[in-house]
Amino acid sequence: MALPLRDDFDAPTVRLAAKRSKDGPQARRLLALAAIYEGASRTEAAKIGGVTLQIIRDWVLKFNAHGPDGLIDRKPPGQAPRLNDAHRAALASIIESGPIPAVHGVVRWRIVDLCRYVEERWEVRYSETGMLRLLWSLDLSHRKTRPRHPQSDEKAQQAFKKGALLSA
Repeated sequence: MALPLRDDFDAPTVRLAAKRSKDGPQARRLLALAAIYEGASRTEAAKIGGVTLQIIRDWVLKFNAHGPDGLIDRKPPGQAPRLNDAHRAALASIIESGPIPAVHGVVRWRIVDLCRYVEERWEVRYSETGMLRLLWSLDLSHRKTRPRHPQSDEKAQQAFKKGALLSA
């Protein structure tokens, strides 16, 4: 026994919804369901949609539960964050305050050090790339000061820049 479709829709209404849809896959699904409303078999609807009977059944369930909007592809939720919000806030404050050499064993935070610290404190392992992504999500970025030669002469550099601008 096939699952019945909703009573509040009919073939012309579903076809109109397919026509107005800006989402191609949703329109294809709606057209397959419109064929069922017109009396086509589920096998014929599967051929129209280019899918199997099981997928037609899934579409019918989604359509019955949510209407035409139930047939829109939704973005999958993805993997849950490894650190909760409290841990992320604590990590951000630790990074902003800087390391304490006697406690943390480092004089400045490197990505490797942060990975080790998070693993020791919360038993969550991050790769270096993952830690960089985590820092970006916390609106923190990895910044390194530009190296300066110890014998560089600031006045000579400024004089050179001014001379280059005047001669051009």
